[in-house]
Amino acid sequence: MAPNSRFAVAVHVLTLIALHKGERLSSREVAGSVATNPVVIRRLLAQLSRAGIVASAHGALGGFTLARPASEITLFDAYRAVEEGGFFALPEKKNDKCPVARRMKTILDGVFARVESKVLPELKRTTLADVARRLPGRA
Repeated sequence: MAPNSRFAVAVHVLTLIALHKGERLSSREVAGSVATNPVVIRRLLAQLSRAGIVASAHGALGGFTLARPASEITLFDAYRAVEEGGFFALPEKKNDKCPVARRMKTILDGVFARVESKVLPELKRTTLADVARRLPGRA
């Protein structure tokens, strides 16, 4: 099972757009940076647009820009825009005859809640501007 990378790709996309301040980037340009198909990027950008994080313009001079300054967009904003539910998910099916399967949700719900309580504050205090500053050659 491969881990879901949608959030990491969203941060990559948003940071790339932030670094091109004042320019509109096409989904093809963004997809080239992420090394994926532009259709994948367009779907992700649609989610980010619905959340008010990016703005788009159509046509020959169209593309995507940040809807507000990078210093006002947190990693939590990006996470909330592209992920559904919590950080962790349990399988939807379970074997009710298995004593482990019957108790696993109850056990892990508490663990997951404690982990999320540590992760969420960090996502809320880290902005895209913070991420961009960590790139080589950026102030």
